[in-house]
Amino acid sequence: MKLNKEAVLAEANSTCKGTLMETLNIEVIDYGSDFLTARMPVNSRVYQPDGVLHGGATAALAESVGSFASHIFVDTDEFFVRGIEITANHLKSVTKGFVYAKATFLHKGRTTQLLDIKITDDDDNLISVCRLSTISLPKKR
Repeated sequence: MKLNKEAVLAEANSTCKGTLMETLNIEVIDYGSDFLTARMPVNSRVYQPDGVLHGGATAALAESVGSFASHIFVDTDEFFVRGIEITANHLKSVTKGFVYAKATFLHKGRTTQLLDIKITDDDDNLISVCRLSTISLPKKR
């Protein structure tokens, strides 16, 4: 694991420039030895037509936080990380505030990783439960 928490968070957030994460205003806010947390504002940019958080935006948040978690714990000089499967079960609607995605490892293998991602709202209500599998592939030299 990389050591300087502030530097890791700053690096993660700086890599979002010009990407979907910037479009959705996803911000990485915390990490530890086995987790990473990000948040996303809930507003009209991420609504379904009826004014609630879009499940696709929730899945994008989950994949972003899970991929970042794998990225932090992999030697990125030697490997790159790609998501290979995501599932999302949406349990509750949200119309305002923030949603928070906390990714924790269920499996941290050399080649594949499996993450459990819980999405909660400002009141810590469970909004969605997601699973993401990622793969670490060697960079070509």
